[in-house]
Amino acid sequence: MTLESFSPITNEWYYPSEEVLRNAYIADYDAVYREADADIEAFWAKQAQNLDWFRTWEQVLDSSNPPFYQWFVGGKTNIAHNALDRHIKTARKNKLALIWEGEPGDKQTYSYYRLWREVNRFANVLKSMGVKKGDRVTIYMGRIPELLIAMVACAKIGAVHSVIYGGFSEQALADRIEDAQSRVLVTCDGAWLRGNIVKLKDVVDEAVRKTPVIESIIVVKRTGQPVNMEQGRDYWYHDLVALPIASPICETAVMDAEDPLFILYTSGTTGKPKGILHTHGGYQVYTSTTLSWVFDVKDEDRYWCAADPGWITGHSYIVYAPLIIGATSFMYEGAPNHPYPNRWWRLIEEYGITILYTAPTAIRGLMRFGDAWPNRHDLSSLRLLGSVGEPINPEAWKWFYNVIGKGRCPIMDTWWQTETGGFMITPLPSVGLKPGSATRPFPGIKVDVVDEAGDPVPPGTDGNLVIQRPWPAMLRTIYGDPDRFVKQYWSAYAKQGWYLTGDTARKDEDGYIWIIGRNDDVIKVSGYRLGTAEIESGLVSHPAVAEAAAIGIPDEVRGSVIYAYCILRAGHQPSEELRDALKEHVRHEIGPIAVPAKIEFVDVLPKTRSGKIMRRVLRARAMGQPEGDLSTLEG
Repeated sequence: MTLESFSPITNEWYYPSEEVLRNAYIADYDAVYREADADIEAFWAKQAQNLDWFRTWEQVLDSSNPPFYQWFVGGKTNIAHNALDRHIKTARKNKLALIWEGEPGDKQTYSYYRLWREVNRFANVLKSMGVKKGDRVTIYMGRIPELLIAMVACAKIGAVHSVIYGGFSEQALADRIEDAQSRVLVTCDGAWLRGNIVKLKDVVDEAVRKTPVIESIIVVKRTGQPVNMEQGRDYWYHDLVALPIASPICETAVMDAEDPLFILYTSGTTGKPKGILHTHGGYQVYTSTTLSWVFDVKDEDRYWCAADPGWITGHSYIVYAPLIIGATSFMYEGAPNHPYPNRWWRLIEEYGITILYTAPTAIRGLMRFGDAWPNRHDLSSLRLLGSVGEPINPEAWKWFYNVIGKGRCPIMDTWWQTETGGFMITPLPSVGLKPGSATRPFPGIKVDVVDEAGDPVPPGTDGNLVIQRPWPAMLRTIYGDPDRFVKQYWSAYAKQGWYLTGDTARKDEDGYIWIIGRNDDVIKVSGYRLGTAEIESGLVSHPAVAEAAAIGIPDEVRGSVIYAYCILRAGHQPSEELRDALKEHVRHEIGPIAVPAKIEFVDVLPKTRSGKIMRRVLRARAMGQPEGDLSTLEG
């Protein structure tokens, strides 16, 4: 048997409609890609000219000290100026920047003018607390407008924000505060999720006991439950912004293009937090260009990225890029299935959402409830859909396309990372789509699938996904640990100067990229390398299975065998007959080598806060071992 016999690659094509082609910013992907490839610096300089600069750059790209690349060297700017200040001088001043609904049903709207004033007020509050350019501010909040306001306020005065997802444990929060050495922390009393209050302030109090660096805590009153407020340290947000010091006018700090904008912590192979550092100049150019081109955002759109601002998707495509391009964004606080599984579909209908960007795990979770819930709502306002966070299996892709998009809405299946800052492999609305493929690189990006020596692998064969030249939104370093930055991302292909993504992928005959999964999410059975994503896709394509996770466990004969966990759809019950049917289904869909040795039926899967399955936890459970650090586990 060859590896290709169970490859996920298909030639099932979905093409954009004439209407989509007419609206697309980029009608000819190949022409734009050739333009970028011919002169990468001229290409990015052209995109940068769409933004305001206090002083124009002297050099587009400084490659003199790889991998510590610098972009728009000598340029002076501030992402907050491009996100808000410049719109106040135009007709966008009175356009809606943000529409927000809380899980209990309360609502808020912010015009660009109102949001600008609120950001200025909070920026002045931070300044009054002694926050200066370069200082780190930790933000640990629910999905509310004040989170966005706090982020942009930090950027406005030149502070570096470190947003921690509002669900990490107190130890995980303390570790990240300690690593960033933040003196000020912004939080909420609590947040609403599935009808319950997440007690954020209680977590903060415990975290601060573990680290002495926090001097001031600013608390947004969201849920109203009693919380501890320590005099001289804790302050109510609403009290501070009502003070005379909180003027609605605040000068925007002039920043160098390479000045730090934020630190965002991501999972690593060691216990030490890994703070990814991004900067003002290149990040604002890249994220605004990618959002405009990939989601074809127009002034009349209502765009909903259903991620959390605490993750890179939220940083780039909820907060900064939508504001830079003057979009109207929608934000929802709570769970997609509360109080019923139609919450998202009701919101799309009520607010006239035109673009929905979400994760495969959310798509599969809602798909589990069947078609009746979305079908009772008018989803005709939608014109584009998007997927992010992990490979999307073709079954979920087709459900999203047919049931939610009604066969009209192209799906922008984006591959990127916290480290890349923005979309790297992604369709544009004008290209043909293959369910399960992230398609081709964004113009200006050069990637390949290679073996350990750096040689391109044949089409349909597994290899390491590498990025072969720098890009404007690339991470600049790991905060406080430049040696780790070089070792982790640049040492494997140091001779070629390539960035190692850590993902396994395949490239088909058309040049389309198929992400298989993380390198540590590859199972080797009898010498064959199987991606967990393809095994899970095979299981989920069975009508009884809503979601699946696959791991490899040691086997004396075959090296590893596959152990699968399955969540069943409503109406299906666990049984030995179903186990046998699923094994036969995988045998048919993928091949005998991919048949799980064991299938366990479960009600939930352990996931990170961003929705990624924690396979190391499943592996530990299967083998009867300690589960290790669970600080990133979803509550």
